[in-house]
Amino acid sequence: MLRHALAAATIAATLLGCSTEPQNSWTLVWQDEFDGAAGTLPNSADWRFDVGTDWGNAQLEFDTDRAENASLDGNGHLAITARQESFSGSAYTSARITTQGKREFRYGRIAARIKLPVGQGIWPAFWMLGGNLATVGWPQAGEIDIMEYRGQEPRVVLGSVHGPGYSAGNAITRRYELQQARFDDDFHEFSVDWAADRIDFFVDGRLYHTVRRTDVPGEWVFVNPFYIILNVAVGGTFVGPPSAQTRFPQTMLVDWVRVYERAP
Repeated sequence: MLRHALAAATIAATLLGCSTEPQNSWTLVWQDEFDGAAGTLPNSADWRFDVGTDWGNAQLEFDTDRAENASLDGNGHLAITARQESFSGSAYTSARITTQGKREFRYGRIAARIKLPVGQGIWPAFWMLGGNLATVGWPQAGEIDIMEYRGQEPRVVLGSVHGPGYSAGNAITRRYELQQARFDDDFHEFSVDWAADRIDFFVDGRLYHTVRRTDVPGEWVFVNPFYIILNVAVGGTFVGPPSAQTRFPQTMLVDWVRVYERAP
C-alpha cells in the first residue's frame, strides 16, 4: 500500500498447488474473532486507528476512528466501511486499523477470512509493515501485502513484498484470479506462511506465490517483527478515483484474523 503502484512484473497467477502440511504443525498464538455487540469498536488491547489521509498514496478518503467506519457488526465480523461524505476536507471517509505497538509478530502463518467490497476506486488490503518503520522508514522497514485488491477487478487479488530496491512499481508481485466466482460474493481466506528466508502466499489454502530471500534484488528485510493492518482506501495511485458507477457505502467484512507459530 505505501507508494504502491501496480508492479510492471505482475503476472497472472498460475495455480501452483495446495498446501498439504498438516494443520497440527502450527500453534495458534493470537486471534481476533470480532465477537461482540453491533457498533462496538475493535478491541483497543489489540488494535489502534490510523487517523488521517493520503498516507503517501494520494488516497481520497479521510480515515477516522468512528464506529461508522470501523466496528463490529454483531454477527461475528469486523466491518470497515468507506462512505461518500464530506469530512475534514475529504469527500470520503473510511478506516485503517493496525496492531502497531500492541501485537507484532516475527514469522509464522498470518491469516484472515474476508469478504471484499466492489467498485472502481475501492482499495481494500490486509497487510503488514515492519515494526521499526518509525526509525528506518519505508521501504527499509519492509512491507508484506497479504491481500491487496482493486475494486474494479472483483476476481483478482495480489500478494506482494516491498523492500529496499524492490518497492512501489518494482514490488515483487503476483496476481491470483478466481475463475468461477468473485471476491465480493463470499468470504475467502488470505494468508502467508512467513519464514526466515521465504514468504508463501495463499488464497483459500492454495499456494500461488513464493518469494525467497534469493529472489529480491536488494536487502531481505523480513527478519524483524511486523504489525498487521486492515483498511479500505478510496482512490489512490493503485486504483484511481471512484467513478459515477461506484456505489457507497462499501464494506469489507472480516470474519477473523489469526496468527500461528510452527509447533515445536
